[in-house]
Amino acid sequence: MRAATYSHYGDPSVLEVTEQPAPKLGPSYVLIRVERAAVNPVDWKLMAGYLDEMLDVVFPVIPGWDVAGVVEAVGPDVPEFQPGDRVASYARQDFVHGGTYAEYVSVRATDLAHVPDEVSFEAAAGLPLAGLTAARSREALKLRADDTLLIHAAAGGVGFLGAQLARACGATVIGTASERNHQKLQDIGVSPVTYGDGLVDRVRDIAPEGVTAVADFAGGVLDQTRAVLTPQGRHISIADPTVVDAGGRWIWVRPDGPRLERLLEKVAEGELRVDIDTVYPLEQAAQALQHNIDGASGKILIDPTV
Repeated sequence: MRAATYSHYGDPSVLEVTEQPAPKLGPSYVLIRVERAAVNPVDWKLMAGYLDEMLDVVFPVIPGWDVAGVVEAVGPDVPEFQPGDRVASYARQDFVHGGTYAEYVSVRATDLAHVPDEVSFEAAAGLPLAGLTAARSREALKLRADDTLLIHAAAGGVGFLGAQLARACGATVIGTASERNHQKLQDIGVSPVTYGDGLVDRVRDIAPEGVTAVADFAGGVLDQTRAVLTPQGRHISIADPTVVDAGGRWIWVRPDGPRLERLLEKVAEGELRVDIDTVYPLEQAAQALQHNIDGASGKILIDPTV
């Protein structure tokens, strides 16, 4: 099968399209014909070697943990799926090797979700890691209707979904973003503020008494978080483990098929929107990763079918 691979750590230039063996299909696994894979910052951070002390790596690596596609075959004891089913997954494995930037990927059945007919493969592929992270963050913060939540990087992949889930709880949401993304946030009921110098004052203009919760989806903002958080406020980060020392919680999302299926149902019902920026063919996977590094206004996807 065709796959984007890298054989050593580096920047996106080390990525190339190669022929690789098709994934094996073990017990309780499902073989997926990939329609779309999503690019996430963790993909290029892994490729750069930033997480080498956390995860074992077997080269050559096929990057990618997000996928949407069609079931090609099922292994022994997988009654919940059958060939032809539309599915999606946050397909993180216990080690880094066989990812989703490929024509096929093998995924644990427990990590797999059915995709409703009303949901496109683009939206389904862009949802798993970001959506599950947003949902886990909302639960960790125990958001209520009387909360005022500040989201750092509210227009990003996780932030945009997190903002929508928080608004669904009835919470008031303030979100940092560049000015070009302010209207995008206003459209989902978020009060946008420009990040950078003066952020604390801009947040205080909207919430003079401070905010009761903060979700950091950017990193490097702990001082700003503490400056606007009320004394009993809660805060989480997906990018800064030092929040633990400051009374916060560091979030690292887990694969979860049933929870992902519930999020996909929200997309189908129009309660949750996945914002797509660009879809790249597999041969341009390196450009897709670089686009993610440079910044995008929505999810970056890879299409291995063309």
